[in-house]
Amino acid sequence: MGSKVFHAIREDILNGKYKANEELKEKAIGDELGVSRTPVREALRQLELEGLVHIIPNRGAFVEGVSLKDLKEIYEIRTLLEGLCARWAAEKIKKEQLDALEETIFLTEFHCSKGNFDQMVEQDNRFHQILYDACDSKELTRVLKDYHHYLQRIRKVSLEDADRAKASALEHKRITEALGAHDPDAAETCAREHIRNTISNMNRIGWENLWK
Repeated sequence: MGSKVFHAIREDILNGKYKANEELKEKAIGDELGVSRTPVREALRQLELEGLVHIIPNRGAFVEGVSLKDLKEIYEIRTLLEGLCARWAAEKIKKEQLDALEETIFLTEFHCSKGNFDQMVEQDNRFHQILYDACDSKELTRVLKDYHHYLQRIRKVSLEDADRAKASALEHKRITEALGAHDPDAAETCAREHIRNTISNMNRIGWENLWK
């Protein structure tokens, strides 16, 4: 129960339902989720540890949220961590994981040709989840999955750009080829380039337009 409440509130913060500095009222949230105030209170404490909520004694819990500065920093950090992930994955990846990555690329290209943006985002998520699992590091996977979830909203807007979606699929293909060759240097280089190109695209569109 507590985990479901935590994820529900976090999702509402990340998708913009709750705005920065907005008060999160335990009773109202509990009523909406059909739970008592206790699991809501526990979830808010967890969210404070994540930096998404700020609790002021005797006043309540308020949304800290994710700022544009936070987003830019997360992407810069991801450039390094995604590279490390791909490097480790190149040494440890299994055949079934490579097959799954290739399937996501095929499906991404198909949905891109049809303009099915929601399905493209879904396949992009799947690609990265497989890659994270392939690196075989619990700690690195945990950090990257958290970052990936934080960026869900902004990534969806970015991938609605057809040119960027096609380029992203091609970059995924290059990463997968490097992984299939078990070439750690090439895998790391391709993964870092993928994130840098994503940052460049967001700079072109304008971060403020992506995070409304």
